[in-house]
Amino acid sequence: MTSADPVDPVDPPEPLDPLAPVLPSPLQEVWDGRFGRRGVRLLLKRDDLVHPELIGNKWRKLVPNIEAARGRPLVTFGGAYSNHLRATAAAGRLLGLPTVGVVRGQELADRPLNPSLSRCAADGMRLHFVDRSTYRHKNEPETLAAILRAAGTEEAYVVPEGGSNAEAVRGCRGLGEELRGRADVTAVACGTGGTLAGLAAGLDAEQRALGIAVLKGGFLAADVQALQERTFGARTGIWSLDDRFHFGGYARTTPELDAFAADFEQRHGMPVERVYVAKLLYGLVALVEEGAFARGTTIAAVVTGRPFPPASQPPQSPQPPATPPTPPVPPTYPASR
Repeated sequence: MTSADPVDPVDPPEPLDPLAPVLPSPLQEVWDGRFGRRGVRLLLKRDDLVHPELIGNKWRKLVPNIEAARGRPLVTFGGAYSNHLRATAAAGRLLGLPTVGVVRGQELADRPLNPSLSRCAADGMRLHFVDRSTYRHKNEPETLAAILRAAGTEEAYVVPEGGSNAEAVRGCRGLGEELRGRADVTAVACGTGGTLAGLAAGLDAEQRALGIAVLKGGFLAADVQALQERTFGARTGIWSLDDRFHFGGYARTTPELDAFAADFEQRHGMPVERVYVAKLLYGLVALVEEGAFARGTTIAAVVTGRPFPPASQPPQSPQPPATPPTPPVPPTYPASR
């Protein structure tokens, strides 16, 4: 080719979307004798495979909020072991977006960061600690404004604790839509209730959503209903909550729960996140043994997270399920409704 030869223009490659998900997430059937003896089928909705760093419902809740932020810095809230803070920090790093985490507990400011907060800091999140009394009132306009001023984030886009707002609920509705016709009961662990609110709205009219609360207090049902009313105008879908399996409160565990999670990992080859997923699975086993589900019931348990690596280790891409996802269920699929 000479210099006079025409050159076809070459379009630059489109940049890869660092938040691109794997959707729909796999639906994996597992055999577990504790369910099988009762004639109950167990499916795992592997939302932990949606994205390597924005795990499960964190992707579904955060991405709509990031879109609403339109490039503004993000400020959000959480405790010292908040999965939501870690996911927000990871999203900020991936997008080059400034993030600020308002952390419950002023006393933590003078202590070494725990592995969870260390991961946030390693991902570029600026941490702002507030006392617990102020944190409890963070949703009141005057208190929120004072927190934002103190943190220097008055122009930032505010994502609430746990990411649960109308944008997040609409994002989680897609989870329910992916599970239409696939199970009689879909169960999910609940912190702030946004995932349950959206999940229930996306299911078929005859499907039921069950939330397993990981916090104690009994307040979550009102919060879920309020989220649905704010998003859809009314309570939507068939859903309920069970608050017996919090094991003392958020991020708390016991030797019994740890032993259960380790046993489940050994049985099924799936790492079990302790803050949410272990309590969900433990609760489902207990409910099955109580006879809460009729024979022939299919339960889909939403795996909303997986253990995060320590701050000293880079995140690893998730591994696919040990067994292939279940094929689509035909229209004649048996169900107990």
